[in-house]
Amino acid sequence: MSHLNGFIGRRDLLKLGSIGALGLTATASNLIWQVKSAQAAESSAAARPALSPDAALQKLVEGNQRFAQHQPQYPDQTEDRVREVAQAQYPFATVLSCADSRVPAEIVFDQGIGDIFDVRIAGNIATPEALGSIEYAVVLLGTPLLMVLGHERCGAVTAAVQNKALPGAIGTFVEAILPAVTRVKDQPGDVIDNVVSANVQYQIEELMRSQLLTERLQSGSLKIVGGRYDLDTGRVVIIA
Repeated sequence: MSHLNGFIGRRDLLKLGSIGALGLTATASNLIWQVKSAQAAESSAAARPALSPDAALQKLVEGNQRFAQHQPQYPDQTEDRVREVAQAQYPFATVLSCADSRVPAEIVFDQGIGDIFDVRIAGNIATPEALGSIEYAVVLLGTPLLMVLGHERCGAVTAAVQNKALPGAIGTFVEAILPAVTRVKDQPGDVIDNVVSANVQYQIEELMRSQLLTERLQSGSLKIVGGRYDLDTGRVVIIA
């Protein structure tokens, strides 16, 4: 910066003025964004009626039908939607699903940003951490529907059926699935497919140990269902 007799030169003063103006503009833009985002979140909560558990399930079912029929609508994926949920979230469903890359809940149910509270872990098991996340969604965010979603040819289920030593921490989920294996190991049919369904039911039973969830079940403000995703067709079948 040039100086003359201890004073800032006129050209430099203009530069500083320009920088200051830009800074003020940026700050104002950020403020406007925050205000609009907050207003959008408030209007969203006020304008969107709360879904009943059955209506929330129907919304998931219809979305999966669109996906399986290759007619997705890609709802709630616009720039406006990003702004709308920037300050608050109001998901209508919580889904405990496998971490398998082929079973992303928003895609297979044709939903968008802020619609589904995802809890994903190999084998869709109800670990304490998963349960805590689910309780947060149900109690604090008010989601009326909880789905435990398994899928065919699940690697975690296969590992539990084989029950062999695995390296590192990979096999930590096996123990949580073994009770489901015991239940159906003598049943006719494909053992892995049988365990996939049995595991969904077993994990639901584990979740039912939560007092917070059972209170909402008893009040009618929550519905818990189990689903099985077909990797070949993209369809979800309600099995529990």
